[in-house]
Amino acid sequence: MNPRKKTRLGRFKFISVLFSTTLSLFIVGLFGVIVIQAKTLTSLIRENIEIQVFLNKNLSAAQITRIGNLLESKPYVLSKEENIGVKFISQDEAAQVFLQDTGEDFAQFLDDNPLRDSYTIAIAEAYQTSEQILEIVAEIQQIDGVFEVTYMADLVDSINQNLTKVAIVMGGFILILIFTVVMLINNTIKLALFSQRFLIRSMQLVGATRGFIRKPFLLRAFFFGILAGLIASALLFLIIEYTKANIDGFALLQNYTLLYYLFGGLVIIGAMLSLFSTLQAVNKYLNMSLDELY
Repeated sequence: MNPRKKTRLGRFKFISVLFSTTLSLFIVGLFGVIVIQAKTLTSLIRENIEIQVFLNKNLSAAQITRIGNLLESKPYVLSKEENIGVKFISQDEAAQVFLQDTGEDFAQFLDDNPLRDSYTIAIAEAYQTSEQILEIVAEIQQIDGVFEVTYMADLVDSINQNLTKVAIVMGGFILILIFTVVMLINNTIKLALFSQRFLIRSMQLVGATRGFIRKPFLLRAFFFGILAGLIASALLFLIIEYTKANIDGFALLQNYTLLYYLFGGLVIIGAMLSLFSTLQAVNKYLNMSLDELY
């Protein structure tokens, strides 16, 4: 075995540091994936928040179209993949839905269809507080030709309250997780550099500058951090793809744009945490006296 490899400046245990850093980043990334999927699921749930706009009877086709165009122009209407969240339901269509849901045909004992033409409006997520929806309802009610505007107030309040509770809990977990990961990576690198403390002192004694001593440690730590981030991202991607292929509906929760940002963030976080933890550890040993090194 070549003894020079044991004492080479900047060389520390590769496997232990890479494994600990990768595991830490994988845990952070896994929680990040859960947060992204929770956000996607939240958006899907919020898409069910709708407002029903019932129209006056005996409106002309032009008047109905005018109201529809006016509603589509509103900023609070959900737009998704070039689809505007405004749907027209004629009174005949409403009668068919009523018949399917209840099994009763009121046409047998009523001469006139009592149901009205209506528009169903999906509300954009940014406008889904109870106060904003009340303002939207009041605004639509003022449109000429609108008979009544309704929405499920209890559903809106329930969704908002439950999502707020979930956000608080997840925020607490994120803070705890970040603190734990930072401490784990920091302590792992400190332990890895412990064996290099006398070599650092030897380099100081022969006149090496602090920058010269730090450089190989920082370069190696930066490389380890990037590699750990790439491995953690690859493992997460494989798990996501495997789960998507084997669980029905899981694909609906995927937001690949946010996932790619997450993977890039893991690489950057791994590199920066490794770099700063190494810098802190090297500075610690640079500032120690000989007695403290023992």
